Amino acid sequence: MKNPVLSKREFETLSEFRYRLRRFLRFSEQVTRKHGITPLQYLLLLHVKGFPGRDWARVGELAERLQAQHHGVVALVSRCEKLGWVARRQNQADRREVEVHLTAKGERMLTRVAQLHRDEHFNLEGGSLLPQLQNLLEI
Repeated sequence: MKNPVLSKREFETLSEFRYRLRRFLRFSEQVTRKHGITPLQYLLLLHVKGFPGRDWARVGELAERLQAQHHGVVALVSRCEKLGWVARRQNQADRREVEVHLTAKGERMLTRVAQLHRDEHFNLEGGSLLPQLQNLLEI
C-alpha cells in the first residue's frame, strides 16, 4: 500500500498536470467561442462523433460523458438542433429511445474545431497531456 502522505514530487506532478489541463481547457474555451460555438456545444458534437462503436449517442450516454444532468443535455441537444448541428432520430429497435446524430453542418463545425484542438494538444509546451497523465499513474 502506498504511503497516504503525498510526497513533494507527487504534489509537483499533480500541480503540473492540472496546470497543463487548465491551459488546454482555456485554449478550448477561447477557440470554440472564436468559431461561433460554445465549449459545451463542441463537447456534445465531439461525444456524438466519438462515441465508441457508432456514429450517434443517446441523451443519457451524452449526459454521462458530459457529466451533466439529463434535462440539461436535452436542452443542449435542442439548442444544437436549432443551429442545424444535430438531428434526433427514433431508435428503430426501441422506439422509446432517441438517437442524437450529427448533421453535415455539425460534422463541418466539429472537424474545424477538433483539428485546432488536436494541434494544440500536441503543441503544448513540453508535449501533450498524455505524458503528464502517465506520470500521475506512476505515483
